[in-house]
Amino acid sequence: MDTLQLKERVAYHAVDTLFSEGKIFDGMKIGLGTGSTAMPAVHRISQLLSSGKLKNIYSVPTSFQTSIECEKLGIPIYSLSSRQIGGSLDLAIDGADEIDPDKNLIKGGGAALLKEKIIAYNSKEFVVIADDRKKVKSMGKGFALPIEIIPEARLSISKTLEAQGLTIILREGVKKMGPVVTDNGNFIIDVRWLDNAVVDPKALEESLNKITGVVENGFFTKNTPRIFVVDKDGNIEDL
Repeated sequence: MDTLQLKERVAYHAVDTLFSEGKIFDGMKIGLGTGSTAMPAVHRISQLLSSGKLKNIYSVPTSFQTSIECEKLGIPIYSLSSRQIGGSLDLAIDGADEIDPDKNLIKGGGAALLKEKIIAYNSKEFVVIADDRKKVKSMGKGFALPIEIIPEARLSISKTLEAQGLTIILREGVKKMGPVVTDNGNFIIDVRWLDNAVVDPKALEESLNKITGVVENGFFTKNTPRIFVVDKDGNIEDL
């Protein structure tokens, strides 16, 4: 199977497993993630709705990409602050860019980390689907840590992080000149540590957000997820 087929396999398996366990149910409030692994899960939920097996769900998308896809598929969408949702969710399903042995995550490859985190941290259960290339022993070495920042603070934040020995790259757009602009009107910087650096995701999630002008960073450590991982042969682990 190619990568796209593997992503679809693990996404469908995760949704079907959660449905059979009663964790995807009629009338539920569900957060729907962003990216190439999360999108097949959105499609599978749409199929359950179309078949009548699932009814009357309340979905909160994590990005414009997911909102548009939900509109195309006929999945009803709400904001987290809408009366029907009331600020909390039963379940959120999303992908990840890195997963360490303690189930800490790096997310934000699709530049949607702020809303992804708001939704993940306000869900009773958080489920992540991924292929096994995302499993790492230490974070921030292979995949850079995305940080969403206020544009005006770009230089001051970069200087602060560079003084700590970090490498900073302002993320550039694809088919767009200039920097990536998030759904919230901010910039994304991608941060890397030296190869011999000790990265503590829990401590860094807190400390990075204390820097003036940082909106949010891509460490996800505060709502330990259930993780479905597929290997290159199509075998799926439920972690």
